[in-house]
Amino acid sequence: MQTRYKKITVKVGSNVLAKADGTLNVARIAHLVDQIAHLQKNGVEVVLVSSGAVAAGRAVMKETKKSDAVSQRQLWAALGQVKLISRYSDFFHEEGLTCAQVLTTKENFSSRRHYLNMKNCITTLLENKVIPIVNENDTISVTELMFTDNDELSGLIASMVDSEALIILSNIDGVYTAHPDSEGAELIERIQVNDKAPQDAISSERSDFGRGGMLTKFRIAKKVAGDGIGVHVANGTRANILVDLLDKSKNLKHTFFVPNEKPSSGVKKWIGYSDGFTKGQVQINEGARKALLSDKAVSLLPVGIEKVESEFKKGDLIKITSINGEFVGMGKASYGSEKIEIEKQSDKQKPVIHYDYLYLEYKTNETLI
Repeated sequence: MQTRYKKITVKVGSNVLAKADGTLNVARIAHLVDQIAHLQKNGVEVVLVSSGAVAAGRAVMKETKKSDAVSQRQLWAALGQVKLISRYSDFFHEEGLTCAQVLTTKENFSSRRHYLNMKNCITTLLENKVIPIVNENDTISVTELMFTDNDELSGLIASMVDSEALIILSNIDGVYTAHPDSEGAELIERIQVNDKAPQDAISSERSDFGRGGMLTKFRIAKKVAGDGIGVHVANGTRANILVDLLDKSKNLKHTFFVPNEKPSSGVKKWIGYSDGFTKGQVQINEGARKALLSDKAVSLLPVGIEKVESEFKKGDLIKITSINGEFVGMGKASYGSEKIEIEKQSDKQKPVIHYDYLYLEYKTNETLI
């Protein structure tokens, strides 16, 4: 078998792994493991980001004494994670392979050091032929510091470990021109990073067991594709979906987000997924916005800053907005906000954010970088 990729991240959603009553679909987990084992034996490194813990826990204990949503998720995740990883471990063992559980929270990615520690952990597992199974640790996550869902987590992991592709398995064939149940809805098979039209047609409806939906998948997929990683959104309930997707001789109906030709650097990838950890904010003028979003490598200079919305120190991640309040990007501050006005008077201004530590959402041609 000639495979399209040699290193992939696979995200499998709750609606793929759980039955309608919330219990785990053991046969589907077994089939997923069979496929990953087949790919591993054909030289493909696989990182698995698996939902299903909360769904599994909900089936174990439907009635709870705690009524608030966070407490319920903590209980169900603690119960379900044991069931879920136990199933994976047993099935991988039957294939002669070893898997490892990697639980994380969004806060683990708040600093570059934590980010690199996580990257080192997963890289070490892959080097030792171990299948990493990553999931958010819902038992200790709080609402303010949760990933949107495992789609967001899978995007971060795919970028972090330098996967060639991210495969998001859902319970439909991909992204459609309208809600899949609507009359005349058609599957969109290729999406470029500068395509905006499909987003307007996507349903914001969420799954029965997960936190996300197709709109989240679309946004994350475009962000990951902007980092130079191909993204496939496909139907995880279909037999042999992973093997067929990676088989060069087959052309499977699904949605493919075409990757940007120029990949982002490692530090820019980290900054791009750290929007929840910005500590300051600046508003830039129109001239600075146009310069940053041009095709040139441009740093943010003090002269381009219209207003400091919230103060920051050297090394803080700060958010950049236009004079209209639109999000432009993020970056790591070279110095504190109190020095900006002083630097404006200098003949040779030092960048507030150097280009190497600047992540921009869109370019002038609307291509993610």
